[in-house]
Amino acid sequence: MSRMLVDKDAIRALAEILTDTGLTEIEIAEKESRIRVARSAAPVQAVAAPAPVAAAPVAAPAVAAPAAPAGDHPGAVPSPMVGVAYLSPDPSAPTFVQEGQTVSAGQTIMLIEAMKTFNQIKAPRAGTLTKYLVESGQPVEFGEKLAIIE
Repeated sequence: MSRMLVDKDAIRALAEILTDTGLTEIEIAEKESRIRVARSAAPVQAVAAPAPVAAAPVAAPAVAAPAAPAGDHPGAVPSPMVGVAYLSPDPSAPTFVQEGQTVSAGQTIMLIEAMKTFNQIKAPRAGTLTKYLVESGQPVEFGEKLAIIE
């Protein structure tokens, strides 16, 4: 009969990431062990709102057709993990890559902090980084699109 050892420090670190980022679930896997920490979202209480007051009709402005979502772009770079994205090595430094700048395959374009470790996110291919889809300090999910390289 094998007994599974629980890494309480890893669970606490994952729970801290959930709290810091506002995420509801996080999972890590290493070799044959896997830890998943999840919490349910806070219940939402319904509050009776006052009855709306009728307003004078206003003409709706013309709206252009929305552009294709950036996530559908063939050059979108997905996040390989859950964590917090940083576009520069430290807050006082410039970004690793400016929008519009040419990058080479393997060049660091940002960092993702997960479990107090900074992981380099590298350009999967050479091209031009046309747009960052996240802001520095923003929590990101696994698979979330981070940038577009054309």
